[in-house]
Amino acid sequence: MDGFLGTRASIMLDVVVVAMLLIVPVMWWSIGQVKHHQRYGLHKTVQLILAGLLLVTVVIFEIDIQYVTPWRPLAEKSPYYESLVFPSLIVHLLCSVPTAFIWIYVVYHGLRYIPDPPAPSVYSGRHIWWGKIAAIEMTLTAVTGWIFYYLAFVA
Repeated sequence: MDGFLGTRASIMLDVVVVAMLLIVPVMWWSIGQVKHHQRYGLHKTVQLILAGLLLVTVVIFEIDIQYVTPWRPLAEKSPYYESLVFPSLIVHLLCSVPTAFIWIYVVYHGLRYIPDPPAPSVYSGRHIWWGKIAAIEMTLTAVTGWIFYYLAFVA
């Protein structure tokens, strides 16, 4: 099924590109809410919604890309197919795979060790450390994904 962004990409590739355009800024906004305004409950709610949306999106995306709409035939027309598409995909995967595990770690341990209702605790320092890493990794995942998307489906 053709995408909606006017490129060679499938609809799910377009959905992921747009989703990351929304998720990354909302993620950073949520971090700012807890860091600068101590809105711990809002941060928890937003992060859990983002994690749920990402989980659903990635599962549907992987099903689509593996079984419904393989990406390679769509990317073969790119002038970068033989040179930059695969290296950019590898860089993207080197960011995205660890990001998934880091986010699971941050969410799980946040739910387990941060009090309910959310407030600072003895676990806060570790949560902040790993949360920063998760946020940076998520941003890198989005940026490398957009680069791959451009090289494979736009150029």
